[in-house]
Amino acid sequence: MKIQFDGSLDYQREAIDAVTHLFEGQEVCQTNFTVAPLQGEPQMAMNFGQESGDLGVGNRLRLLDEDVLENVRDIQLRNGVAPSTELDTLDFTVEMETGTGKTYVYLRSVFELNHRYDFTKFIVVVPSVAIKEGVYKSLQMTEPHFKGLYDNTPFDYFVYDSQKLGQVRNFATSDTIQIMVINIDAFRRSFEDSEKEDKANIIHRPHDRMTGNKPIEFIQATNPVVIIDEPQSVASTEKSREAIRSLNPLCTLRYSATHLDKHHMLYRLDSVDAYERKLVKQIEVSGIEVQDSHNKAYVKLLEVDNRKSPIRARLELDLLQKGGKVARKAKWVRSGEDLLDTSGGRSVYDGYIIEDIYCEPGNEYVSFTSQPDIVRLGQAIGQVDEDEYKRLQIRKTIEEHLEKELKLQPRGIKVLSLFFIDRVANYKTYDEDGNPQPGKYARIFEEEYLRAARKPKYQSLFGEVDLETEARDVHNGYFAQDKKKDAKGEARLKDSRGEGQTQADEGAYQLIMQDKERLLSFEVRLKFIFSHSALKEGWDNPNVFQICTLNETQSTMKKRQEIGRGLRLAVNQDGERVHGFDVNTLTVMANESYEDFAKQLQSEIEREEGIRFGVVEKHMFAGIPVETQEGESGYFGVEASETVWAHLRDQGYIDANGKVQDDLRRDLKTGEVSLPEQASEHADSITAVLRKLAGRLHIQNKDDRRQVKLNKAVYLSDDFKALWDRIKHHTTYRVDFDVQALIERCAEEIRDNLRVGKARFVTRTARLDVTRGGVDAEAVKETPATYDARDFQLPDIVGFLQNETNLTRRTLVEILVRSERLSDFRGNPQKFVEQVQEIIRRQMELFIVDGIKYQKLGDDQFYAQELFEQEELFGYLSRNMIESEKSVYDHVVYDSDVEANFAEAFERNDEIKVYAKLPPWFHIDTPLGAYNPDWAVVVDTDGQERLYFVVESKGSLFYDALRPTEKAKIKCGEAHFEALGNEVEFRVDDNYASFSERFS
Repeated sequence: MKIQFDGSLDYQREAIDAVTHLFEGQEVCQTNFTVAPLQGEPQMAMNFGQESGDLGVGNRLRLLDEDVLENVRDIQLRNGVAPSTELDTLDFTVEMETGTGKTYVYLRSVFELNHRYDFTKFIVVVPSVAIKEGVYKSLQMTEPHFKGLYDNTPFDYFVYDSQKLGQVRNFATSDTIQIMVINIDAFRRSFEDSEKEDKANIIHRPHDRMTGNKPIEFIQATNPVVIIDEPQSVASTEKSREAIRSLNPLCTLRYSATHLDKHHMLYRLDSVDAYERKLVKQIEVSGIEVQDSHNKAYVKLLEVDNRKSPIRARLELDLLQKGGKVARKAKWVRSGEDLLDTSGGRSVYDGYIIEDIYCEPGNEYVSFTSQPDIVRLGQAIGQVDEDEYKRLQIRKTIEEHLEKELKLQPRGIKVLSLFFIDRVANYKTYDEDGNPQPGKYARIFEEEYLRAARKPKYQSLFGEVDLETEARDVHNGYFAQDKKKDAKGEARLKDSRGEGQTQADEGAYQLIMQDKERLLSFEVRLKFIFSHSALKEGWDNPNVFQICTLNETQSTMKKRQEIGRGLRLAVNQDGERVHGFDVNTLTVMANESYEDFAKQLQSEIEREEGIRFGVVEKHMFAGIPVETQEGESGYFGVEASETVWAHLRDQGYIDANGKVQDDLRRDLKTGEVSLPEQASEHADSITAVLRKLAGRLHIQNKDDRRQVKLNKAVYLSDDFKALWDRIKHHTTYRVDFDVQALIERCAEEIRDNLRVGKARFVTRTARLDVTRGGVDAEAVKETPATYDARDFQLPDIVGFLQNETNLTRRTLVEILVRSERLSDFRGNPQKFVEQVQEIIRRQMELFIVDGIKYQKLGDDQFYAQELFEQEELFGYLSRNMIESEKSVYDHVVYDSDVEANFAEAFERNDEIKVYAKLPPWFHIDTPLGAYNPDWAVVVDTDGQERLYFVVESKGSLFYDALRPTEKAKIKCGEAHFEALGNEVEFRVDDNYASFSERFS
């Protein structure tokens, strides 16, 4: 099966035209030069020509620099990129997102430049073996396509080989298109001693086969167009840049998705553009999280800090939260700190006292006084079993693969999945006799593949095939090969060095590139590809729909590298691209949560592409198409764009750096964006650009925000003073309860309501949305899986509960025995302990409340009325506040619809004299924490009597509908106000009508 190429894609034509228009106005011409004849090699001399010397053919540029600069600025205006002010170099940049056909674009540009200007000499410089093999494969695949497009124009291409210098001579002398692919290391000088043998410098040394000339002199004479693939890797050092200059290029064209130096940007198709135009796959990220597995001491070292004394470290720990929940959070710690205390008393941290925080760069770690563990930077202890985690990653990748097969096989699309591993031995090992054996990942894969394939819903994919044979045949690995042979006489596989530069790496790349098209055919059973993580660049396949990174440590692979292997749009069995996100979705099985993945991906895009999410650039509107006064097509222009930018800044829509502000989001939402008068005709185009940059528009209207002010007429009134004097006093409480009754109630609650399941893996999948506003992750599904772990010690449950509850050991043992639930303790001890602790604590609180007695403190213990003057309250007119004439403040800020209804009723009913929404600082102490009632109210009953109330407004009067803690606090409130005397009545009501029954 051969991949078909579409020569009519608009975005690729735009990129090609950007380069070919550089030389608009150049006449068709070449330059000729003399090449000395070969001596002693008559066959080659006959091939190359004349007795007096061969005729070399090179490129020639006749345009003046100012002509080229004018062309550059026209191209930049058309493509909406920042304009160049001067032509300081003939280096030009084209930015194209991975998977959008960058290699196709620059190879076709070769033919366009030849067609328009008769340029014939082109050199493609690459940074690595991987990309070299990829370019060569692309030349092979596109050869029939280009010959069809360009009327069978003859052309030659080759990979530079220092042992085949005749190819260099032919490159110089041929009058047809010549494309040389060369690795930067093949001509970058690494030392000055020319006598020392070094293949990388053969190109710079005189050679007999080149008539005593240096091979590079032949290249220099041709004045080649140099195309740099991934210049951020090729030309990252001064020696590399010097090597590029040594080629004597007519110009240098730089192609990448992630440029570091952007010389004269001509065209930009960045990751956001590619996503919005659906030129790449949509991305889904699945992150596996472990829930309810806190039975070991988890410690991860995030960073160390020795900038000031004392030295400290930031650790990720499992911390006990309010309510007995455990959450994984980061904390700064210092030497001598006991993690038992830091964690909130979690017994698994007993003995983890910080001994040493070591900050030497590259050797950072934390050690403990009573534990052997040493935690190094970026590493963790106490995690779940690594093999179980990887097994679940493999399982989910297989399931996702099969789900896509069900959907895409009928459309003639083969699904591929890619696994990255960091050690070949994890996939294939060798016994003492040299016989290959499956590694642990291969074994796990086959087990999980069989497990999934036997599910009835996938039976249509397999028919009558033998599943065990299928499980062995659908996966294979592409790795570097050793010179050693295994027992079958085949080359052994080995780990790559990670640089992608060795001969062994080259062999691995050749294999995988040779199979690139073959893998797309249904006739080939291979579907799951295992590759070394060092071989992450330079290879991709359009039908990779799943990528899974199986590293024994946290992956250091960049997110853009990771997703780049599978971004290209899929092809069907006819080799045709298939468009649309309904087909093209890439699922990444990540080593982290999808939120962290999205955050890191956005950070990499900002850093590597220079995209400033949510930022308006001054030139951003320049490329908007307009019609000139003469009726011709033109562009909005740089000056006009800068005028709009300045107006947006003056309106407060953007800050001085162009960052979008909430005012712009608000006006975009209402369709009332202010633009300068001269831009009014193009308002739709300009606001369309701004909407892409503004991001999500769900914001509060800040014009609705109000500060609540004191209503002094009420605040200083005698009525409010009389009310406040009745409720302002503090109380204290004492308790008494029946221990045996507590034991029975706790045992019953544990027996009936304890829910201690096994630890779980939860796979959370989110779809990424890449816009000018940022990278957003929207959760689409969650899938749980049980994790039955036993690799932990059982804690001292009675000792822990005694510390947390202050009950005696005898009482606790009796509660646990009577509960009849101790068997659940072994399955998930920490979850068991935490839930039992919460149940006992809650029952103790309720028992305490039943026996609580309040007593008023002295008259000098009270809340001063002046505290109202210090309160700062804010609210939103349309959301949580209403205007008030009877309250202490000019507006009432409410927390619920029930409260809003009460406030409105207080305002419209004449019997309400004054009232106050009691502020948070007014609270009653209870064993369950502070209790803050809702309202204090003064009622005037026809002028006959003044009544004083404290009201708790609830949505239901049925106590069974209230949470136990709410009920207990309300009981405490009743007891508190009883202790203050009978001058204030405490009530619980669900509406004003039920409240008014007391005095109507």
